Amino acid sequence: MNQIPMTLRGAERLREELEELKTVKRPRIIASIAEAREHGDLKENAEYHAAREEQGFCEGRIQEIEAKLSNAQVIDVTKMNANGRVIFGATVSILNVDSEEEFTYRIVGDDEADFKHNLISVNSPMARGLIGKEVDDVVVIKTPGGDVDYEILKIEYI
Repeated sequence: MNQIPMTLRGAERLREELEELKTVKRPRIIASIAEAREHGDLKENAEYHAAREEQGFCEGRIQEIEAKLSNAQVIDVTKMNANGRVIFGATVSILNVDSEEEFTYRIVGDDEADFKHNLISVNSPMARGLIGKEVDDVVVIKTPGGDVDYEILKIEYI
């Protein structure tokens, strides 16, 4: 399997979720199953079936996170020498040249991307257009509404 690029922060978040699933959620589900079993006939026992289904989701998520972490190529952007260029993990402030709106995005792995929190996937058209560029460069990003010019205002490695 190919390595999955991931920021240090993204890997830490996955490890925290894994710890929560293993130490809090898994024991709670096991207790729910044991409690539901005490209610007798398992064929008619909705609590038992709900707890077993939740257990399946929990175990599936644990396996998924473990697989992602085992294939993660964790990149600590604070320790890289990017020579002032946009790289994976960088936080980039850009200006829409036409509307004069400013935006700030961090370029992250696919699993970490969350547009509401300004985390964009390294594979997104925006990130692909920004990678390798420097402050004051103007990049043209193809959007569904047409080409948009963005000027790079600031690049941070935080």
